[in-house]
Amino acid sequence: MRPRAALVLALSMVLLAAGCGSADKPPAQAGGPPTASATPAPPEPPKPTPTPRPTRTAPPKPKLRPLPKTLPAGLQRRSGTRAVALTFDDGPDPRWTPQILDQLRAAHVTATFCLIGTQARRYPELVARIAREGHQLCNHSWRHDLNLGRRTVAQIRADLARTNQAIRAAVPDAEIKWFRQPGGRWTAEEVTVARQLGMHALHWTVDPQDWDHPPAKTITKRVEAAARPGSIVLMHDGGGDRRQTMVACRHLIPDLKRRYGISPPR
Repeated sequence: MRPRAALVLALSMVLLAAGCGSADKPPAQAGGPPTASATPAPPEPPKPTPTPRPTRTAPPKPKLRPLPKTLPAGLQRRSGTRAVALTFDDGPDPRWTPQILDQLRAAHVTATFCLIGTQARRYPELVARIAREGHQLCNHSWRHDLNLGRRTVAQIRADLARTNQAIRAAVPDAEIKWFRQPGGRWTAEEVTVARQLGMHALHWTVDPQDWDHPPAKTITKRVEAAARPGSIVLMHDGGGDRRQTMVACRHLIPDLKRRYGISPPR
């Protein structure tokens, strides 16, 4: 090999070796701004604290008085004569009340209708017909409140007065002689308030439980087995499907009239 060529080859190998060694080490950085990887992340801005909403707590409901273990004094439980008294609760109802009225008119007898305030307000024409055909009107609470007698005296009075107003809106000169507590869940306070409003507390002696929709034959048998002279019979012309009661009354009304007579309580 010529000397000049050997020298060139040697220099090339030296330069190659120097380049390989520098590849393992990054070149030292001169001054200047730091690289992006070395820049610390900016702190997150503080999140606003939500404004607390005021809590709304419902006022505690007043405790209901316990029901008495026995029925209070002052309840009307007999018709006052030998005749049987027929009473119909939870109306007026546009489907069932006219059917009962037609049957009573055909038999030439009168009964007592215990009216729900909301129903009387909704069907004033039926309230007017009941009164026009000579039947008695009875207050049966505004919404059929089973616990009405357990409420405060002020609540009882307001409920009964409101129901009377609805009845008299249909019949301004109506005599409302009776009040009947839904379910017969009477309290002494209720009897007193009714009396203060000019009404007597009307209970019953015969309950065929027609509200539970038994067959018409069952309703008939229960009434005939329990009825006695002076009985007050509880049945329904509202508050549900009263088809079976209507069928039972086709037999009961003429039968009770024949056996005892039918007349409203005194």
